[in-house]
Amino acid sequence: MARDMIPVYLFTGFLESGKTKFIQESMEDKKFNSGDKTLLLVCEEGIEEYDPSSFWGQNVYFAQIENEEDLTEENLTRIANEHMLDRIIIEYNGIWQLPALYAAMPKNWAIYQQMFFVDGSTFLTYNANMRSLVVDKLNDAEMVIFNRADSPNVDKEQFHKIVRGINRRSAIIYDYPDGKVEYDEIEDPLPFDKNAPVIEIGDDDYALWYRDLSEDLEFYIGKTVKFKGMVARSPELSSNSFIIGRPIMTCCADDIAYSGLVCRVPSPTPLRDGEWVTVKAKISYENCNLYKKKGPVLTADGTSFAVKPQNEVATFY
Repeated sequence: MARDMIPVYLFTGFLESGKTKFIQESMEDKKFNSGDKTLLLVCEEGIEEYDPSSFWGQNVYFAQIENEEDLTEENLTRIANEHMLDRIIIEYNGIWQLPALYAAMPKNWAIYQQMFFVDGSTFLTYNANMRSLVVDKLNDAEMVIFNRADSPNVDKEQFHKIVRGINRRSAIIYDYPDGKVEYDEIEDPLPFDKNAPVIEIGDDDYALWYRDLSEDLEFYIGKTVKFKGMVARSPELSSNSFIIGRPIMTCCADDIAYSGLVCRVPSPTPLRDGEWVTVKAKISYENCNLYKKKGPVLTADGTSFAVKPQNEVATFY
């Protein structure tokens, strides 16, 4: 690979989740460790330790970052420049937020693969008590590996629901102590019919639909949707336009954000901020002053009064 771009293999997870063991075994595998000059950057000290003497070849360099404040672009650049590297492996500290790493990564580092390791026996406890850290690691994970999958605390349906509530693209794998590996094959249909003449979004499904719209916008152009939302007015819109949406919570109360779409009706509307209405509208993709660019715009014949949902804040789970 060209010197100006270095692929990064990023391993995340909490203590005793299996990161070190997996990296150790990968580096002992000649198919993975075939001689590429590799920096192993360790950001936490766990119970297990690496045994570099068993690594094939003399091509692996170690570096450690013990404090989050040392996670800076200058420091990472200095570490990388000590060697001519083909790739970087990062064992990331489970209690550090990933945006800190993203902000510190040198411009010529590119994340090639990101894996989240989980101790299946403690996952639900972490999710209940450290939800923001779980969401942080799940957001961009391409693969989630649940170790100790034979634990009585492993509830695959619940695990699947938690992962899919944050990341619909990640592969989910269960790793058993006897070496057996099982892929999650739970069907994950959306709770609304995308192919219906009118796509009706239930009160509990707004967050899922809003995310699906953002990920698959091209599909929705020209489609008609019906849902309940809260009105917001903006001076940047004409008198016959408003915003309709819902507050969405991803992981905790601190990240609740109103997420809505511009909606246009035939004539000026007296709707006020905070009113709840139901709209049936066709989705188009066009320039909009509020978005400062092209975006999804709803065109409705009108609105009807709606009682606000039992849970005003929409969630993914």
